[in-house]
Amino acid sequence: MSAPAAPPEVAPGYRPLRTLPLRVELARQLRRRRTLVMGAVLALLPFVLLLAFAVGGEPGGRNGRVSLMDTATASGANFAATCLFVSAGFLLVIPVALFCGDTVASEAGWSSLRYLLAAPVPRARLLVSKLTVALGLSLAAIVLLPLLALAVGSLAYGWGPLEIPTGGALPAGTALQRLTIVTGYVFASQLVTAGLAFWLSTRTDAPLGAVGGAVGLTILGNVLDAVTALGDWRDFLPAHWQFAWADALQPQPEWGGMIQGTALSVTYAVVLVALAFRGFRGKDVVS
Repeated sequence: MSAPAAPPEVAPGYRPLRTLPLRVELARQLRRRRTLVMGAVLALLPFVLLLAFAVGGEPGGRNGRVSLMDTATASGANFAATCLFVSAGFLLVIPVALFCGDTVASEAGWSSLRYLLAAPVPRARLLVSKLTVALGLSLAAIVLLPLLALAVGSLAYGWGPLEIPTGGALPAGTALQRLTIVTGYVFASQLVTAGLAFWLSTRTDAPLGAVGGAVGLTILGNVLDAVTALGDWRDFLPAHWQFAWADALQPQPEWGGMIQGTALSVTYAVVLVALAFRGFRGKDVVS
């Protein structure tokens, strides 16, 4: 019998889990122009809405129907909720798709991916570092918008209770707690977009393809959700639950929709991330 093969030699001091530290990856991503531009766009949105209300006057119901938009100027909490309402369906999809879709594909596009792996950075470690930082930046983007909107709205319209369009109001302290829950749910609902963008990033060398693919498929989900002929099949679309957080802004909140939406989004995200790790593990990296 032949002797078993000797394990590969490891350089003294080499620790796979210490390669590509998160702080190094985070510093690299924060210095990138697209991060700064995306942060500036999200920071400008509350001021754009404030200007729109100043020019257009007080919002009012259309055709007798009252929505969250119609109470935007009631208080800072209402203004923050309105900013989330107008941005959750599309605008907040873009930074999530950008940060997660630009992870691996950008390195491949710069022809630096093979050098990172030759450092040597284990492939799993590379993906973990990239995904962790991307999700952290996505969360920061989603938190930045309502936080800044709350500050801007409170200065413009005052700090007070959150008026509910259908009647009633939530005390300011309760409204702040509910808005925190809503922000967390918006992030959870975007995890499916993050997982999709990350998976595409491991399959292509073009960052624009990964980002655009994730945004396009998210929009497709929104279109399919509008097709009422699909009936109960729409319950399997993450887009069907993207505004379930509105149930949290009621005197007696309903959590059923948010629970279903979170479970569905996390399930899709876990599957997509697992596919990304599995596919990248055996991928022939030449970029």
